[in-house]
Amino acid sequence: MFSSTLAEYCMMACSYFAKDLPRLMLQKKDANWEQYPVLELRGATLGVVGYGDIGRASAKLAKAYGMRVLGLKRNASSFSDPYCDQVYGMEGLEDLMAESDYILISTPLTDQTRGMISSDILSKCKPSAVIINVGRGPIIDEEALIDALQNGKIKGAGLDVMTVEPLPKESPLWKLDNVLLSPHNMDMTLTFMKESTEFFVEENLPRFVRGEQLLNPVDKSAG
Repeated sequence: MFSSTLAEYCMMACSYFAKDLPRLMLQKKDANWEQYPVLELRGATLGVVGYGDIGRASAKLAKAYGMRVLGLKRNASSFSDPYCDQVYGMEGLEDLMAESDYILISTPLTDQTRGMISSDILSKCKPSAVIINVGRGPIIDEEALIDALQNGKIKGAGLDVMTVEPLPKESPLWKLDNVLLSPHNMDMTLTFMKESTEFFVEENLPRFVRGEQLLNPVDKSAG
């Protein structure tokens, strides 16, 4: 339902840091014609923590940019996807973090994923890595993330979700130049309520009435 717009946000966040959009905006404000080198997304690696619908939609766009894609899934055995170059089980999180230039967090919040992006896991990242979170805020240890951002342990972060929402005004995240913040609205398209209602009325309600398997079921055992 929201995969397309969140995938677009993922690629926008990648480009934000690759092309140094804050510098561009500042130079425009100052009427400063100063050229500087930029990074390509082509050839860079996108690591997707939680390779579900959102992760796959992001991988599809990343492939159009010429990126390499790594995926992390709870059930990775026998999994294959044309947009994913390599898939890891949960035990491969450290490897994915170490190999990736951009890391998309798109896993749901469960007992297993709460705090999974810890200080130790962040220490595996390249200093040039960018974290992008469209999952849920508590998946990342926010204090550890702030420390990594403040001390150059990673390059930056694009955050659409926070541990506490609305984000408290005293949070250091507001004032960090290497953070792209949005108020948990990157899935809030003008048509999302209409599309959600249509999906229920036209797809799952008829399936329920006929006693058929519903689409997009929630795994309650996973949290």
